[in-house]
Parts: sequence; structure tokens; C-alpha cells
Amino acid sequence: MTDLSRFSINQMTVKQLSLPELVAACQESGIGNVGLWREPVQSYGVEETAKLVRDAGLTVTTLCRGGFLTAIDPDERAAALDDNRRAVDEAATLGTDTLVLVSGGLPAGSKDLRGARERIADALTVLGPYAEEHGVKLAIEPLHPMYASDRCVVSTLAQALDLAERFPARQVGVTVDTYHIWWDDNAPAQIARAGAGGRIHTFQLADWTTPLPEGVLNGRGQIGDGAIDMREWQVYVEAAGYTGAIEVELFNDALWARDGREVLAETAERFVAHTA
Repeated sequence: MTDLSRFSINQMTVKQLSLPELVAACQESGIGNVGLWREPVQSYGVEETAKLVRDAGLTVTTLCRGGFLTAIDPDERAAALDDNRRAVDEAATLGTDTLVLVSGGLPAGSKDLRGARERIADALTVLGPYAEEHGVKLAIEPLHPMYASDRCVVSTLAQALDLAERFPARQVGVTVDTYHIWWDDNAPAQIARAGAGGRIHTFQLADWTTPLPEGVLNGRGQIGDGAIDMREWQVYVEAAGYTGAIEVELFNDALWARDGREVLAETAERFVAHTA
């Protein structure tokens, strides 16, 4: 391994490691950046996690995840807003300026994609200013269209930017994740559009391997094992002005079944080998 200064290990990639184990492994490997997830952070304690990473000298690049803002029921919508405010508070406590949003799928019985996206915009009207008050930016993450019904009605960078651009860039931008956009011929132009507006708030890598597993959620491949040219996408985001950390976020049962430290070392090595 050589330069890992921009490499960030997303906690989900090595979720078999406890937070103290992850922090220790990062220190031993010379990794200075981590992306965290709310559930394990809450289990360990938000304040305790903040102290753990701060004392280790680690930078928290993002917190995953907020979102799920498409509910129609008023009580469900109010609960979602409350949860996202808590997510902003947690991000601020952890010292990251970026909260990743997975927008949410279609509510039960609904087939109205446009209506669901408008409810996301309505929620951002509340959450954008709240996040700005706490020094946090919201990063809408478009997910591959196979997730549109149950997880994320925002499927392309163009759709994400159409939402984000209703708000100041200091409040709302986008997540660029290779796994979700590599198939889209329009994505390079949308990356340029996002960069011109200062809206690339985080950049994530994962590879596309086939066949996808049953359920598809845990199908993100290790860098270099699939069809995506990581350097090509890095060139796009850097040409658009992005100079921040690059997270590797993998949902993969085979990786989770292995020793977490081994997976961490392998992921760092693949990062160096497949990025510029």
C-alpha cells in the first residue's frame, strides 16, 4: 500500500468489526478516514463513538444514513422528520459535515413516483435549514433503479440534482456512488453539473459483479472484481472539482464472513491499485 490519505473505509464494509476494533485496525493500517453508520454508533453510544474516533485521530467522512422521507401518513412523516433531525445531531456530534440520505421507496399501495419525490422535497424544506444550523450538509444518494420501489425513488444523479438544486448547496447536495450510477450514460454530465454547483458532497466506490445475490441488497463487489472502471469515475468527479475523501462502501455477505482486519487490508490495497 502507498497513499491512503484520501481513502475512507465505510463501516459497513467491515461491519463484523466492533467500533473499537475498527478504530484500532485503522490506526494500525495508517487509515485516517472512516464513514460511520447510525445503528452501530447508537449501540456504542454517539458521544462515546465521537470520543473514540477523536482520540484515535480519525476523520469521520460521512454518517449513513438519513432519509426515508416518502411516507404519506402524517404521523409517519412527522416521525421521519424527527429521526432525520436526530441523524443531523448525531453527524454534528461525530464531527462529520455530511449526512447521506437514502430517500425511501414507494409507500404501501402507491405507484406515484413523482408524488414520492415531491414529498422528499417537502421534507428537505424543513431538514435543509436544520442541517445548516448544525454545520451538516445533506447528500442525496441516488440508488440503482432496482431499488426504486422499496428503498429509493431517486434513481439517477439527474433526479437527485433536480431535488438538491431547489436548496442552497451548503444545505443539500448529492452522493456519487459508482455502484448505483455506472450504467447511466448521462451520469458523467450530471457529475459535471453537480461539481459546477458545489454539490458533490461525497464520493463512494463499490464494484458491480454478477450474478447478483438473492435479494440484491448485499451484492456490492470488492473493488476490481467487477465491471466498473474506478479510475474513469474518479476522473469525472475530480474534473468536476471534488478533492475530498473517497469512501469504499460494500454490502457483501462473503466479505462479512471473513476476518474483518483482512478485509480492511484487502480493501485498502484494492483502493490503491484501482484509483489514481
